[in-house]
Amino acid sequence: MTDTRTIDALCDAFVDDYCALDPLTATSIGVAGHEHEMTDYSPAGFDAREALVRQVVAAVEAATPVDDREAAARDAFLERNRLEIELEEAGVNRSRMSVLWSPLHEVRGVFDLMPTEGEEAVAAIAARLALVPTALEGLRVTLSDEARKGNVVASRQYAEVAEQVRRWTGQVGEAGDFYLGLVDRLDPADAGERDPAELRALAGAASAATASFGLFLSDELEPQGLDKEGVGREVYALASRYFLGAEVDLDETYAWGWTELQRLSDLMHATADRIEAGADVDGAVAHLDADPTRVVHGREEFRDWMQALADRTIAAMADVHFDIPEPIRRIECMLAPTNDGGIYYTGPSEDFERPGRMWWSVPDGIEDFHPWREVTTVFHEGVPGHHLQVAQTAYRSDMLNRWQRLMCWCSGHGEGWALYAERLMEELGFLDDPADLLGMLDGQSLRAARVIVDIGMHLELTIPEDNRLGAGGTAFHPGETWTPELGLEFMRLHCRMDDEFIQFEVKRYLGLPGQAPSYKVGERIWLEARAGVQERQGDAFDLKAFHREALDLGSLGLDPLRAALERL
Repeated sequence: MTDTRTIDALCDAFVDDYCALDPLTATSIGVAGHEHEMTDYSPAGFDAREALVRQVVAAVEAATPVDDREAAARDAFLERNRLEIELEEAGVNRSRMSVLWSPLHEVRGVFDLMPTEGEEAVAAIAARLALVPTALEGLRVTLSDEARKGNVVASRQYAEVAEQVRRWTGQVGEAGDFYLGLVDRLDPADAGERDPAELRALAGAASAATASFGLFLSDELEPQGLDKEGVGREVYALASRYFLGAEVDLDETYAWGWTELQRLSDLMHATADRIEAGADVDGAVAHLDADPTRVVHGREEFRDWMQALADRTIAAMADVHFDIPEPIRRIECMLAPTNDGGIYYTGPSEDFERPGRMWWSVPDGIEDFHPWREVTTVFHEGVPGHHLQVAQTAYRSDMLNRWQRLMCWCSGHGEGWALYAERLMEELGFLDDPADLLGMLDGQSLRAARVIVDIGMHLELTIPEDNRLGAGGTAFHPGETWTPELGLEFMRLHCRMDDEFIQFEVKRYLGLPGQAPSYKVGERIWLEARAGVQERQGDAFDLKAFHREALDLGSLGLDPLRAALERL
């Protein structure tokens, strides 16, 4: 029977149907009603989700858009979900395991997003905790099945995730047992008639299942994993298309990364001279780090600093540079309950009861923070970066269907926008302090270095003979082939971050090929798209109007973005 529903109706129904099959996604995107449920990570669970995606892709392909807005929605849906099918066929989705992204991380991370106050909230936490062992057993079966087919990742990723598990379960590190810590923070008054000992038993069982899963990774999968961490050109090309929503020339992009890093290096040296006359970048950094007025002591104090800056920025942006609806003017800055070393944003719930949040997972041992390095991070994760983009998309029910508002995400579009937003803040005069500008340029340099290292390591490319980006302007290992060891050395040369963060960065690139370059390549495409609209509109071009129209498209792949913006 032919499905006669509109594209919007098909997409709206897909959200409900998918959330029923993947309750953790429902919580992540803020759809209520699934808080007591757990995603099925067994082969049968993956089969059901794949079948739904294929069914709705076919229906959307057969549907006719009613206008340009729905045409953009159709393009976005098909681009994202056809790639999901390709990833299934390539054996990528079911074998996914990396230090940044896996079903295991989804199971642990969902508890960060759940309310903790009130009897209903505690009941939902208890129900989910009880289902953790079953979810991880299903995932164990899936990963074992995929391994028998040869669908495995690098041995090092299994080992590193197993080490994360040891930190989550309190076996090593300072964070303690995540699940026991979760229930111990609950107010006993919210437990109702539930015995607190029962909650601790559920948490203990979830923790034990997680620890057991970590042993499965290290004892069973790590020996079957790949020795080589680079995935090669074919696998990388698919991953790059997924994370960008666009197909790019990987060799040209690698060469552009070197050019862009040189441009940023020159700007950093000029900015360093503004901070301290005659100083190089390292000298300027040392000068700033030695300034007692430019340091925040303690994690909670640093969180409060982030919150204050985020609130000030929203107030300064609203109704001046961006149209920011009232529900979006609230963001929460949070310390993550883990110490893995990541910085990330989670969007608001559909009803905005749960606000958008900026999370910082601080590694063990770090207690002092230098705000000049992180002003640009707040802009990236907050406003005008992810929070403005994601929360405003969630708010636009008048022009975006529910899938566009809640489920669609493309790293190149989202991270590219956030990096574009950092650069925009200099353009708008919010980085007049050269220290803050140096922090932004350093962050941009990190993302440019990612392009070089990520593509270089996975494709095993040759380092150019004439590069001159090493310390003191000397060439970096000219003519050699990229390895993970050279990648780490290169990142240390071009990133002024704590070494724990840099080590995590390189592990992340190796486990998630194609994602790290999506920031800078995405920014590049955003800038090209803006330039194209500006050229076509001439004197009529209005920056605020461009941002409004571009963001009102919602999240979509970068190729569909370019096609939509060409209609402006």
